[in-house]
Amino acid sequence: MVSTTKTSPLLENLLDILPDNYSRVDREFIIQAYNFAENAHAEQKRASGEPYITHCVAVSIILAEMHVQPVVVAAGLLHDTVEDTSVTLQDIQRNFGDEVAKLVDGVTKLTHLPRVSRADQHDAEIFGKNMEKNQEEQEMLLNSQHARDRRRDLANETLRKTFLAMGEDIRVILIKLADRLHNMRTLGFVPEAKRRRIAQETLDIFAPLANRLGIWQLKWELEDLGFRYTNPEKYKEIAQNLAETRLERERQMKSIIDRMAKLINEAGIKVEISGRSKHIYSIYRKMVEKDKPFELVRDLRGVRLIVPDIPSCYAVLGIIHTHWRPVPNEFDDYIAAPKDNFYQSLHTAVLYDDGKPLEVQIRTPEMHENAEYGIAAHWRYKEKGPRNEQYEQRINWLKKLMEWRQEVEDANEFVEGMRTDVFQDRVYVFTPRGDIIDLPAGATPIDFAYTVHTEIGNRCRGAKVNGKLVSLDYTLHTGDQVEILAAKQGGPSRDWLNPTLGLVKTQRARSKIRAWFKHQNREQNLAQGKEILERELRRLGLQQYDLEKLSRGFDYRTLDDMYVAVGCGDMSLGHIINTLSEGEADESRLFEIKSSTQAKDISENAVSVLGLRNILTTFARCCNPVPGDSIVGYITRGRGATIHRQDCPNILRMTDRERIVRVAWGEPQHTFPVEIEIKAYDRQGLMVDISSVLSNENINLLDIKINVSHNLASIVMKLEIADIVQLSRVLTLIENLPNVMEAHRLNPG
Repeated sequence: MVSTTKTSPLLENLLDILPDNYSRVDREFIIQAYNFAENAHAEQKRASGEPYITHCVAVSIILAEMHVQPVVVAAGLLHDTVEDTSVTLQDIQRNFGDEVAKLVDGVTKLTHLPRVSRADQHDAEIFGKNMEKNQEEQEMLLNSQHARDRRRDLANETLRKTFLAMGEDIRVILIKLADRLHNMRTLGFVPEAKRRRIAQETLDIFAPLANRLGIWQLKWELEDLGFRYTNPEKYKEIAQNLAETRLERERQMKSIIDRMAKLINEAGIKVEISGRSKHIYSIYRKMVEKDKPFELVRDLRGVRLIVPDIPSCYAVLGIIHTHWRPVPNEFDDYIAAPKDNFYQSLHTAVLYDDGKPLEVQIRTPEMHENAEYGIAAHWRYKEKGPRNEQYEQRINWLKKLMEWRQEVEDANEFVEGMRTDVFQDRVYVFTPRGDIIDLPAGATPIDFAYTVHTEIGNRCRGAKVNGKLVSLDYTLHTGDQVEILAAKQGGPSRDWLNPTLGLVKTQRARSKIRAWFKHQNREQNLAQGKEILERELRRLGLQQYDLEKLSRGFDYRTLDDMYVAVGCGDMSLGHIINTLSEGEADESRLFEIKSSTQAKDISENAVSVLGLRNILTTFARCCNPVPGDSIVGYITRGRGATIHRQDCPNILRMTDRERIVRVAWGEPQHTFPVEIEIKAYDRQGLMVDISSVLSNENINLLDIKINVSHNLASIVMKLEIADIVQLSRVLTLIENLPNVMEAHRLNPG
């Protein structure tokens, strides 16, 4: 029997929204969880000044709206108790049972890194001393690059922990998504720097995760809120444009819905029609993809038709196409071929009576529930037996996507693997037998081979795409038919693990390659690792480094253990070189620069476009802006942003103000002169290929000497290099050109 004691308004709101199929015992259980959480958070406030319990209730309401089980709603109420109060996991377990305790543990942030190294102890000393410093010194220390890196590592360790828990119980991630959604709704009270970081993380990780799980109800809101704080000006501009046209759009939509309902009802099909508003972030992406301003994005109108069964879906599609002309290449049948996250619907676009496009989605009620709630829809239908089989398919699909997760211990690499393998856009390619293989965008034939079968990946020696031989770094596209050319025996190449060469893009393939090398003899891995590392350091002219000290910094007991890790692929050369670079406060020491005047600022005129990444910029010849001038950008088709002075007459005369964007001068980048030697068999086009590598890396060539004797070329170049990581990358790329035997740095003297 539900308690008759007076309840708080917060609890009443939660109880009102609980699903009807919750029993009285379920409701008592949730009341108990609320009272426990309220007592635990009694003294705490949110950044907004509200009592902390408001956040816990809001998270539980989001979960209750998805009709999840009572234990998940209770865990939502308790999700921050272990992290933010004196309550322990044992307290949760004792009061609410193992199931709730596991869910709470899965979403609890780590407060320290699990693998404590000397660097961590050094951090502890720094932050201990920090207590004695004044406020200005504290802020400088907390905002230092080192402190930011530690916070990033801690955040990634927490994400890794959550994703690992998700593999055991998918409900963990539902709580995490609900928690993130409410945090995003109240993000305005957080300091700006933290706000942008959280919003970007939401766009990079949590919104794509909701998409992969098929929970579109959360995906859209997470995307819009993330966009609101990462690009506030563009968000405000689109929102205002939508508000200005809202009344006219609503009038049009009512007319369209009435007309369609009449046509479909006349055909004897029961239909439920609703206008489907396009979300702000999807409008923005459409503007960027199509390079169009808001006024020219025509597909802002959309309707969703829900009909009783699958035959009715196709019948209604026929009615729509009979009355209005379909837009070419805008029809997708996700009923016959569901998306990889099990989404089903018919999508089409037609030219309506006014000559403007209208997007149409047609689906059954079950497909609609599935689209809105994704993997959470399983619990909405838990009393219906047949749903369990589909739920198991979803779980197996997700586990297969993440089967590499236990093998990756480095948190940053793990989160990057999630980005590439799980969250990234997908491509769909075919085996020679016509089977569809789902891969992340950017995948290569080696990634394809390991997805088909581990042994095929290990023995891969070449590939044919659409009947033509391609290189192993070829980027696969949707619709490609891929055939792997495999040896009868043998294993992968260590070069495949070199990220500079771009041969392998997925974490799944990298894990399989490492596993193959791990099974090799330890002595063999030790010898290979020693040779690889010493050769790389020799090539970079860094033989003076104490490798024993380096191995201790990576928490290896002996130098041999680090060699074995390099040999089997557990430790990448790039990670070591990055660490050497970060370990030197003065970059010139790595390059043995005697006088700082030899270093040159080459990128002081670099420009960043606010709110946009990786956009091409060119300087206007009409006003020739130089560093220090007040500047603006003008978006031009095909040429990115053209940079003008703010007082440029051409800019002042512009009428198309929507194309003008805010820009800022970038940070100066220091470069250092470094001499390298390349030994190669002479051939036609050798210098063109080397120049192409330098050009792609944006490296300036200061001097060159070429000597050819008996068909052997020795090329000495002086390059402007930004850091040791760039030097390692460019030497690797040059060494992998045809006919090149070696490329190394020349030591002074």
